[in-house]
Amino acid sequence: MRASAGAAASHPSAPIPVQGPPVGSAVRVALGESGLSVFPLILGGAEFGWNVDLESSHDILDAYLLRGGNAVHTSDAYSAGRSEHIIGQWLHSRGVRDDIVLTVRVGGHPDNPGLGPVSLVRAVEASLVRLDTDRIDVLTLDAMTDSATALEDTLATVEWLVDSGKVRAIGAAGYTAAQLVEARILSSAGYPRLTVLDVPFNVLRRHEFDADLRLVAGAQGMAVTPSHALEHGFLSGRHRSRVRTGLSVRGAQMAAHLNRRGSRTLRALDEVGVELGVPDAAVAVAWLLAQRLVTAPIVNAYAPAHVEELVQGVGVRLSRAQLAEIGRASQ
Repeated sequence: MRASAGAAASHPSAPIPVQGPPVGSAVRVALGESGLSVFPLILGGAEFGWNVDLESSHDILDAYLLRGGNAVHTSDAYSAGRSEHIIGQWLHSRGVRDDIVLTVRVGGHPDNPGLGPVSLVRAVEASLVRLDTDRIDVLTLDAMTDSATALEDTLATVEWLVDSGKVRAIGAAGYTAAQLVEARILSSAGYPRLTVLDVPFNVLRRHEFDADLRLVAGAQGMAVTPSHALEHGFLSGRHRSRVRTGLSVRGAQMAAHLNRRGSRTLRALDEVGVELGVPDAAVAVAWLLAQRLVTAPIVNAYAPAHVEELVQGVGVRLSRAQLAEIGRASQ
């Protein structure tokens, strides 16, 4: 029996093990003027610790790394910090901290709300502890959590965080075009520059990335990293009926698109996906990457198999006709 097993293992038709770095590790794009380079698809950790447990989260992160991914996004508000704990344990156990570009959004944790100087410093320190790291590569400031603190005060605090080595680059979320202009004026006076823009954006959600915001982001050379790339999973095409979506918070979010517009959009993604031999999720990612200014969408996954689908979108190039077809359907 042992001899047979050995013979089978060495049979000429046995699979040849693939060695060396993943193919995707050679695919990198500049993250604006941050000095960082990332895979054109950022893995989000919004589901970690909420709908995905620790072990499954680590499997998803492993699958992403195996395909050449190198950028992970989380927030101190995701699952009250559990997402950061899970990612931190993964970074430590795999020994890959230096290989990963870590982006963290702050401002929404109940213990350190807003972007005031004290809350901001405490939020970063708490995130560093949960993530088991000494630095955050991109600190994303969530303006939606604080309408009272002056931008100059926030950036002055960020300057100290950068100078102390705790933060490398700065991103913005929820900022208006006018605030981005103000931030650039302040940067000319020596304050840190906002180099990354996180904005909710996908084929069904184009209004939040309006003309003014696009104009300013383009003029400032900001890297745009759209969040909600699959609109809470709806654009994956897996949920097409109210029965399937269920009664959860995520189900309610997807059910909001179970209308004629949503159905037309999914049919368009279906048709393009059939033409190219890729799933709907990959087409949705490819549509985002075809948009001017978009550097790398932020995507969340529930299972390693979803990572495989999403990564396919990086290698897909949609034709003008296909983009027009999807655009018409989603009007």
